[in-house]
Amino acid sequence: MSPSCYQALVDRSWRRSGTLLYRPNQRDACCPHYTLRVDSIRFRPTKDQRQAVNRFNRFVIGDAYAKEAARRHPKSREQARKRDTEFHLTERIHESERQLLDQPPEPAHRFDVTLESDDFTEEKYLVYENYQRIVHQEPGEEISRSGFAKFLCNSPLRRESLTMSDGREKRLGSYHQCYRLDGRLVAIGVLDLLPHAVSAVYFLYHESIYNWSPGKLGALREIALALEGGYRWWYPGFYIHTCPKMRYKMDYSPQQILNPNNMAWVDISNEVLAKFDSHGYLDFSSTSDDQVSNSNPNQADGSMDIEDKSDNEESDNDNEEYISLLDSNMPGLPPMDDIISYDYDNIPVRLRAGIYPAVDVFQWQTEDEDIMHGAGPRGQLAQMAAATGLDLMPQICLDIRRA
Repeated sequence: MSPSCYQALVDRSWRRSGTLLYRPNQRDACCPHYTLRVDSIRFRPTKDQRQAVNRFNRFVIGDAYAKEAARRHPKSREQARKRDTEFHLTERIHESERQLLDQPPEPAHRFDVTLESDDFTEEKYLVYENYQRIVHQEPGEEISRSGFAKFLCNSPLRRESLTMSDGREKRLGSYHQCYRLDGRLVAIGVLDLLPHAVSAVYFLYHESIYNWSPGKLGALREIALALEGGYRWWYPGFYIHTCPKMRYKMDYSPQQILNPNNMAWVDISNEVLAKFDSHGYLDFSSTSDDQVSNSNPNQADGSMDIEDKSDNEESDNDNEEYISLLDSNMPGLPPMDDIISYDYDNIPVRLRAGIYPAVDVFQWQTEDEDIMHGAGPRGQLAQMAAATGLDLMPQICLDIRRA
C-alpha cells in the first residue's frame, strides 16, 4: 500500500514508545479505505453462513455421536422443532465445543476455543508460518518469528476487566482467540476487545482446515462474542473497494461505514456500494454523483497491487518529505483554529520519575514553534489532537517511558 494512504501521526523520535498512531487519509489515498462495523444485535447470518456452521458442527460431532446422543439424551418435541426451524448464532456457534457436549458418547473430534493472552508461542507461530506461506503465498524467507511477534503479539493495549451493570465481567485489551481441533492449534483470531467493540485485527488458520470455511467461522464467532460479551459492535477492519480480497466483508450485515468527513456512521445500502464503483473518495453526506471523485486518476481502475507495496511502506516513507497532518487536506479534522489554540502545555506526560506537564518535559517555547508545519513535540501533539479529536484530549496521558 502506498505510504500516502496513511498519515503518520508521530515523528520517528517518538517511536521508542513502541506505538505508532495512524489514520487513513481517504481523500489523497490511491485506494481509499474505510472503517466498518457490524451490529451484533441486529446481525442475521445468511444461508451460506448458517450452512458453514452446521457443516463444521456435523464434522466435529460425527454421525455416530449424533445418533447415540439422540438416544441417550433425547430432546423434547418442542426442543427438536425449535432446533430444526430456528438458527440462534450464540447457540449454534458453540454447539460442537467439547465442554458443551453431552458425554458419553465421545464425539468424532475434540474442538475447543479459548480466549488467551496475545503472547508469542511456538505453537502460534507454526500456524502463522503455514498461513502466510500457503494461504498468502508469502516467500518463506520473509516469514520470521520476530515478524510474527511484532505484527500480532504483545499489543500495547492493557488487558483488564470491567464489571457490567448485570454483574458480568467484560474483558478489555488484546487477545488471541485460539481454535484447537483434537488438541492441535488450527486457527487464531487476533482481537482487540474494546469497551463497545470486538475489533478483528487478523485471522489466520492452518491449511488443513481450509475446506471448513475457517474465515466465515471465525467472523461468526467474533460477532457472537460481541453479542455475548456485551460489546455489541464487531469491527472487521478497513474496507477497500478496489481490493477483491476485502469484498467478503460486505457479506455481514446490517453494516455501517464511517463517514470520514464528520465521523458519523452511515448505514451501508446498495446505493452507497454503487458509489464505490467509481473507485474514488466518497462523500457520504451527499447522494449526488459529483460527490465522488478520483483522488488519483492513475488508479481509477483499482489495478494497484496493494500487498506488493505494503512491505516497503516504512522504507519508502523514510525518503518522503515531512508533511504535517495539519498541513494536509485529510477529511474530518477539527477546526484548525481550535487545534492550534488547544492547551498543549498541560497535557500530562508520564516519565519514570512521575507525571509532568508537557511544557516541562519538552521545554518548548510556544512563540518559536510553527505548530502548523513543525515536526517538534508541540506540533506532534497537535497532530495527535487532530487525529483523535479534541474531546478525547483531556483523557490522554502520554507515556514515553522506555519499555
